[in-house]
Amino acid sequence: MTFGVIVGNRGFFPGHLAQSGRTEMLAALEKAGYKAVALGAEDSRHGAVESRAEAAQCADLFKLHRDRIDGIIVTLPNFGDERAIADTLRMAGLNVPVLVQATPDTPGRMTIADRRDSFCGKMSACNNLMQYRIPYSLTSLHTEAPDSDVFRKDLDWFAATCRVVRGLRRLRIGAIGARPAAFNTVRYSEKILEANGISIETIDLSEILGRIARMGDTDPAAVAKLAQIHKYVSTEAVPADALMKMAKLGAVIDGWMADTECTISAVQCWTSLEEFFGVVPCTVMSMMSENLMSSACEVDIVGVVGMHALQLASGTPSALLDWNNNYGDDPDKAVCFHCSNLPKHFFREVKMDFQQIIAGTVGRENTYGTCVGLVKSGPMSFARFSTNDLEGTIRGYVGEGEFTDDPLTTFGGAGVVRINNLQALLRYICERGFEHHVAANLAPVAGAVEEAAKVYLGWSVHHHERR
Repeated sequence: MTFGVIVGNRGFFPGHLAQSGRTEMLAALEKAGYKAVALGAEDSRHGAVESRAEAAQCADLFKLHRDRIDGIIVTLPNFGDERAIADTLRMAGLNVPVLVQATPDTPGRMTIADRRDSFCGKMSACNNLMQYRIPYSLTSLHTEAPDSDVFRKDLDWFAATCRVVRGLRRLRIGAIGARPAAFNTVRYSEKILEANGISIETIDLSEILGRIARMGDTDPAAVAKLAQIHKYVSTEAVPADALMKMAKLGAVIDGWMADTECTISAVQCWTSLEEFFGVVPCTVMSMMSENLMSSACEVDIVGVVGMHALQLASGTPSALLDWNNNYGDDPDKAVCFHCSNLPKHFFREVKMDFQQIIAGTVGRENTYGTCVGLVKSGPMSFARFSTNDLEGTIRGYVGEGEFTDDPLTTFGGAGVVRINNLQALLRYICERGFEHHVAANLAPVAGAVEEAAKVYLGWSVHHHERR
């Protein structure tokens, strides 16, 4: 990732602090593995921005690297000129996340020769950004040294925020099939998503099945996908003809998504594919999610947006789960479950089997393809977004918890989750009419998703039990 860097400076504060502050920030970014675009020490006084001319020079540099810059870091090694900072951002017009950092003063070095006043200058910089209507993010502490551990954590959080913002803007989602009639809960507004830069590309299941019908068993795409399936999950108990059907389904979906430039997808399952094709799409979807191309059940388009947001923040696969069962009488535990298409990343151990719920209706032989196993223990984040058609907005909630090692005897993909004050979250979900689906990720990244969605995308987001 690449960050634009604005070094603030104000002339009657020590200039050597601006110079050393620039060096320290660039070194911190390099050490963390990030690239930087910044004025050189020869381009402006100390490589900082103070005058309008320097602001214009920095803005031109940022515009030159527009396609590379994921976010901008404003560093204040001294008080800084708040107008020049705001003018730089306005003239650059990159519309990317902005992090404001201020370097702390050192007790015993508060004379006119070394005094920073960044503590105060940060407030002035933020005040101007607010006036200019430029959204921005803050470090967890008001002042942080660029080489500190706390800033390194904030930097990684900001990078995750930037990935989510970039990934959700101009996102293309494949809607494969119609919403199942029994799932009114996953209704959504395509127009509201489009207004937020998220486009939906639709295809009817008849087209998918028609393309499969034209595909022979020796088609290179089908053969390659079959090999991938065998490598991905244990298939010992699954008939060969069912595996070939899955391979063709996966090959056709892969080709269609590539042709339409869709990044993620949501698939109709219940129960059309089982009745009229003879397999469930779970393994195909699991493989897509494992490869960071999130795929959701029941054409839950806004559900897969939550999956994608968490995946962008963490860089690891996400799953879509049901808030499904209580776990005994513990009010802070619940069972999260799906049939399942969870990515392999989620499981302790996994095998392919048949879908026990649908099998009772359409027959076991038509329901092979589920990924069965228990979710491994560890920290988790959750997210749910929904289009509010009455208000024309997108709203959601995020939070964090943990999957536990509690025993669980069931089918599909399932795990016991523990969340502080879970009953309050469940009440929030029910009172506001959110869906029963929730996106989950095995990393603590709820804060980055909230920041991206609320501050930079303008969505209404509730953070459960925010620390």
